Order: sequence, then structure tokens, then C-alpha cells
Amino acid sequence: MKSHTKHIWIETKKRIEFLNITDEVQKEIDVSGIKEGLCLVNAMHITASVYINDAEHGLVEDYKEWLRKLVPGKPEDYKHNLTGEDNAYAHLMRTVMGREAVCAVTNGKLDFGPWEQIYYAEFDGCRKKRVMIKIIGE
Repeated sequence: MKSHTKHIWIETKKRIEFLNITDEVQKEIDVSGIKEGLCLVNAMHITASVYINDAEHGLVEDYKEWLRKLVPGKPEDYKHNLTGEDNAYAHLMRTVMGREAVCAVTNGKLDFGPWEQIYYAEFDGCRKKRVMIKIIGE
């Protein structure tokens, strides 16, 4: 079994931003030479997420609204923020959206259903953060 690991760096322009990273992940599968296996894509920060869904702008906006309803209030409403932080909401959003995505690799390509894409969701952005792509297989 072979493995390939790549760390990519992302710096968003906004504090909350969603980026389609499918092409970058596929590029690493191509570099790996792995034709059959699994690909893990992992947000390496506790205020960011990786998930799979439709690449549709309206859905991304729906996610943002939904998350704000799940995590309402002002910074002073959260105990974590009493320590001098202001990003408790980002930790909670990450918990809801998850840490990583695992995808099948078949014939050297991401084996997706219709419309599936890999997204990086940033909840406390405007600084560099790392995403790990790990591909294992033959």
C-alpha cells in the first residue's frame, strides 16, 4: 500500500468563508499515482471544517444562515470568550460541520455521486490555516 500526504495552506479574506477545494484534492490524487484507495481531507484547525456537499452558492448561504441560528448571540454570551477569545461561535460551528471528509478513490479519481464537491469551511478566518490531504491505496 502506498500513501501520499500534502498540507495545503488557506487564508480566507473573510472571517466566515466557504471554499470549494475539490480540484486541489484531485490534483494531489493525480500526484500520488494512487488509483484505488481512500482520500482523507482534514481541517487542521479547531475553527474550520471540511465537508462534502453540492457546489451551489445558495446552499453555501443557507449553511451560513443555519449556523448563525444554531450559534446565536453576542461574544459575551459565551464562556469561552471570557478568557479573552472572541471565537466561541467558530468552535461550535466546527463541531456541527465536522472535522474531515473521507472519499473513495476509483480509477485515480474522486468517486463522487452527482454534484458532490469537497468544501473547506472557515469560521475564524483572515489568517493562514492548514488542511491535510492524505491518500492511501494502490
